[in-house]
Formats: sequence, C-alpha cells, structure tokens
Amino acid sequence: MDDYTFTFPSPMGRLFSLLPQYPPSFAFAKTLNMALGRIIPPAALEPLHGKLICLHVSDAGLRFHFTIDRRGFVPRTASAVPDLAIRASAYDFLMLALRKEDPDTLFFNRRLVVEGDTELGLLAKNTLDSLDLPRLELAALTPAKLARRLRPHWL
Repeated sequence: MDDYTFTFPSPMGRLFSLLPQYPPSFAFAKTLNMALGRIIPPAALEPLHGKLICLHVSDAGLRFHFTIDRRGFVPRTASAVPDLAIRASAYDFLMLALRKEDPDTLFFNRRLVVEGDTELGLLAKNTLDSLDLPRLELAALTPAKLARRLRPHWL
C-alpha cells in the first residue's frame, strides 16, 4: 500500500453532503455503464436486479444510489433504505478501482464498511473478482478523452 493517502477536507465533505445526490448518482451510473457495460455479462448481475445500492464516499460526503436492470446501472434517488450500502473513503475506493487494494483487507481493517444485505455485497465482490477487468488508466479519464467517448458518432 502507498504511504500517501488522500482525504477530502472536512469542510468540502460537509458541503458536498448538502448538495442534491441525484446528479452525481446519474453521472456515476452512466460512467459505470460506459466502463463496465461491455465487460460484465448481464447474467452475472441478475441477482442484483432491482436492488437499491448505495456507495457512500465518506470523506467527500457523496452518496451514489443506483439499481441494476437488464439495461445496466440505473441512477436512483435516496428514497428508501438501500438493500446494500458500501462506505469507504475516496482514496480507498480509488485503490479498489485500480486494484491496488484488496476489498477483504480494507473490510477487515474497517476501512470498507458493508451494511444491509451483506450477501449481495459478497455476490458483487465475487462477480467483480471473477472478471478479467482491464487495468484502469487514469489518463483515459481526462475531460477531453471522456468527451470524445460521449460525443455522438454523427458529429
């Protein structure tokens, strides 16, 4: 693990927690669909269909609410208690995405908290672990490169 860990400043996290949560959930779900839509077989996510999932980035004060259906990841509002809630810092979520940190290690070190239907959490973890996901390259996430991917093909 790296010696350096980033944490959002508390005032920023408090400010973000006051903002509406649907716009970030919308962007997050669309990003997941772009990043994982062609990689994860739809059948692998079937047990998660219709379940309300919340990823809580604790230090940033952000909560991403979504469900999964046959079309992929669908943004939702925080209208009910989630079936599965996963909480960690932004840094720890980033380390998970980069595969530089193991979810079990973070869980047992109490840096990753799973609440609700933990069986769903284990299913999601095992599904992601079973996939041969491409390595996340942060350089591919620059605004210009993302805009090119989002631009309609007729432009």
